[in-house]
Amino acid sequence: MSHFQALISRRAVLSGAGAAVTCLAAPRLLRAGVNTGAEIAADGFRVLRLKTGTAALRGAAEKPTAIWGYDGVVPGPTLRVKRGEEVKVRLVNELKQGTVIHWHGLRLPNAMDGVPHLTQMPIDPGKSFDYRFAAPDAGTFWYHSHLYSSEQLARGVYGILIVEELEPVEVDREVVLVIDDWRLSEDGTIHPSFGNFHDAAHSGRLGQYITLNSEDTLEIPVKTNERLRLRLINCANARVFTLRFDKHMPRVMAIDGQPAESYLARDGKVVLGPGNRIDLFLDTTLSPGTRAAIMVDDLRGGELELGRFAYASGEPVRAEPRPDPKPLPANPLPARMDFAGALKLDVPLDGGAMSMMMMQGMRGGREIPGHGIEPRNRIWTLANFSSSGHDGPPLFAVNRGRTVMLTFINRTAFAHAMHVHGHHFRLLDRLDDGWKPYWLDTTIVGVEKTERIAFVADNPGKWMIHCHMLEHQETGMAAWFEVA
Repeated sequence: MSHFQALISRRAVLSGAGAAVTCLAAPRLLRAGVNTGAEIAADGFRVLRLKTGTAALRGAAEKPTAIWGYDGVVPGPTLRVKRGEEVKVRLVNELKQGTVIHWHGLRLPNAMDGVPHLTQMPIDPGKSFDYRFAAPDAGTFWYHSHLYSSEQLARGVYGILIVEELEPVEVDREVVLVIDDWRLSEDGTIHPSFGNFHDAAHSGRLGQYITLNSEDTLEIPVKTNERLRLRLINCANARVFTLRFDKHMPRVMAIDGQPAESYLARDGKVVLGPGNRIDLFLDTTLSPGTRAAIMVDDLRGGELELGRFAYASGEPVRAEPRPDPKPLPANPLPARMDFAGALKLDVPLDGGAMSMMMMQGMRGGREIPGHGIEPRNRIWTLANFSSSGHDGPPLFAVNRGRTVMLTFINRTAFAHAMHVHGHHFRLLDRLDDGWKPYWLDTTIVGVEKTERIAFVADNPGKWMIHCHMLEHQETGMAAWFEVA
């Protein structure tokens, strides 16, 4: 069965109903002095070893799948700090490939951003690197490789970073839900079709097995009238997921790690592009003994069951559900932007299958000497360049504190998830300069659509901007900008 044929059915995955619960609700802690079984060096660094391991992606009854992962597991260890505390991680690379860690969504010092050849050199096999920075924002973040990323993430090289609010949030407990898709061969091994031209020129690498927390069907035990904080994270290479919480009305509280003006998810649905995170508050208001599914779209007009809430048969936690929640405490992001003095730049997105560039037998835009992408691999362009995202001239350069307004113009037949490093941005209205009531670090630009964003370039350094469909990034849709 080919990996394209396998997209048609997930029956084999769903046969594993009743798999063991893995809610990541009691993650390993990063804090010094807490005995969690984690490897802590004498100088207080949490040691992460990037190495091979296995995961029961298809259920306990099937042969485990060989993966790569931090500490040999996927998702990698969930690290936790309070807002303002230090993250101190020593990565030891035990793979045969070089690697780095990018701390996705963190407004951290540039030297810690984890972009090879732009902020640091690759960590060679057998070598280590120390990451150390204060976490400025409370929220849901994740960490992953940014070298050979289309392969390393597809093999499981990612983990979760939770930055807690300084004061407790009024929930009963939280559950981290990591959604990913896996392209597997018939024997359950990860399909070795990396660097596939068809994937890169189309939607990217899509897998036929979809998991929550690397489980084939995740069962989450709950009690009536609990309030859960669900931290959703899309760690897939390229897939945009629409999740639906059957029989529930989850409330969106934060997006991409930043508190938002809360709202009820329409029809219980939320959409996450690659790299996106959403925090939901979900009140378990159904009767004891009830089952309620967590569904995902199957790209063919239907849905698949990824997991379920399993209500205990005992007494409710409280007689009535909690009242509407208070907003999450704000993070120290800019309250205002100077649009009048802003740098304004159009950023056309071009290339891919069915484009004039491909039909005419051309690949990529203007050549950048030494940019690291072979001519045969230039499939996409960002602002008329096909770049690795670390070489060539910057997309733009601004002084610290200036507002930047970018207009992404998607002239391709495929969606793109545009990610800005080191900053969060506002999505602007299409007709005026009003902005949406939330911050993002990654936004989906639909087919032949235009999206405008604005942010204050207040974090000095050289920062990458790219499509988080990783096959698109690695074949040209990337650039960098500088804040002086």
